[in-house]
Amino acid sequence: MELCMSLVNGGSISVVNLSPSCLSRSLPVPKNPISLQSYTCLRPPSLSRQFQPSQFAVSASPSSSSSSSTALSSEKDQLPADIIVTETQEPNSRVKLSIQVPPEVCDDCYKRVIDEFMKQAKVPGFRPGKKVPESILVSHVGKKSVQKAAVESILRRTLPHAMSSVTGTPLRDSVRIVTRFSDMEQAYSSLNSLRYDVIVDIAPEVKWIPENGYKNLKVVVEIDSDIDAQKASEQELRRRHKSLGSLRIVTDRGLQIGDLAVLDISATTIDQDESNVKSIPSAESKGYHFDTEDGDKVVPGFLDSIIGIQRGETKSFPLVFPESWTQEDLQGIRAQFNVECKELFYRDLLELDDSLAERLLPGGTSLKQVKESLLQKFLEVEQTAREQAADNAILDQLCKMVEVDIPQSFFEEQGRELYGARLLEIQANIKLNEQQLASLSSKKAVDEYLLNQKENITHMIKQSLAVGDIYKRENLQLSTEELVKEVENSIAEFKRQKQDYDEERVRGQVQEILEGAKVLEWLREHAEIQYVTR
Repeated sequence: MELCMSLVNGGSISVVNLSPSCLSRSLPVPKNPISLQSYTCLRPPSLSRQFQPSQFAVSASPSSSSSSSTALSSEKDQLPADIIVTETQEPNSRVKLSIQVPPEVCDDCYKRVIDEFMKQAKVPGFRPGKKVPESILVSHVGKKSVQKAAVESILRRTLPHAMSSVTGTPLRDSVRIVTRFSDMEQAYSSLNSLRYDVIVDIAPEVKWIPENGYKNLKVVVEIDSDIDAQKASEQELRRRHKSLGSLRIVTDRGLQIGDLAVLDISATTIDQDESNVKSIPSAESKGYHFDTEDGDKVVPGFLDSIIGIQRGETKSFPLVFPESWTQEDLQGIRAQFNVECKELFYRDLLELDDSLAERLLPGGTSLKQVKESLLQKFLEVEQTAREQAADNAILDQLCKMVEVDIPQSFFEEQGRELYGARLLEIQANIKLNEQQLASLSSKKAVDEYLLNQKENITHMIKQSLAVGDIYKRENLQLSTEELVKEVENSIAEFKRQKQDYDEERVRGQVQEILEGAKVLEWLREHAEIQYVTR
């Protein structure tokens, strides 16, 4: 039931671990996180996929022939003449390359193709390895096939040269030939030269406003009152004490503070025009167990409105959801509540003394020792919460200080990884059938997610790029021992859970997490942080 508010409103404080690895450090997530499990690094994986000639393939536009997907050589071989490359800057850290290939290069590629066909083709009337006249060979293989192979050879040989001239760092897997393959074939056939266009994303440049502004951060961190260690430890002791007591049915009075009631709750909006009155499903509940000592976790005024209610009685009263309510669609809504008390209990509690120590806390020897142990536990929780709240506030501040054109491939990759992690999370909680899984995995479902979560994904990427840029600017370093240890721990966890893993990818993720933690540690040391209790 959504009647109760979460303990930490607004910017939630969360702990995120690289799953399923067992990193000993965890990093904060941005405000309003999309998926906790998915945010495993402070820099998107794309940063580690900068262009490497040996690892990329280029595919032509969707309207091209399927054969126009060309895998490229890792080597730049010598060309008989220079190609002409014109670079045009485009939005979102993207460049367009217009590549003009002269006839000399086309002729050389054609000769290589003929030589290769000569080695492989089995032409009737000619022994294997015997030189076949070019005209007969072309007639046997087919002129169209030879031309297609020649164009592919031209692309394979010239594209690495073109990419080496790009201003900035091209991103692997983002290189795309946008000229139709059929148009390239036609141009080559009629002109014996070739011109084609390529679109490629480049690693985005992070611009700080003001320059180096991250060095003098002033951050105000809001901490929820429920995080207070003293208050939290007292509440936990009270909860444990109550769990040892017995519930007795109230027969001769109405509801009092300390009681537990079983309620049926419904609510509707309040409007002068009765035709506009609507029910509020998220505020409805049957058999809701309401502990009166949790009155601060429900709509303000709810507890006061039902004090004195007796078993079998119904009360109706208006309330207003506060503007700070966790459900945005209910903030400021005036509602008419109807509450029926189905059962009413009071607690018969044991006397709180040293005799309960062991039952309150395994190993407890006295009530004082139990209180001290619980306080120590919640002091650690409070410290972790304060650090993570500070990290979240710092990350939000960084996001406001940077300007960056995010490449579309960056955005889509990060978004798809988040969506994939979310899907795995759903699958783990609810066993989806094949039809449901296919529907949620469809291109339409993914595209809708990317559209709906555009702001969150963009926010996350900006934070990630800012952190990565600071790591380089400040020349921060990781110790080899620390990295090796965390990688070993992560791999051990994969093995324990009998899951497949890519050791290189695990190492990259672990390194990015540790680098991110190093940056946040540096920022906390150099920032002016003020904590304010909400």
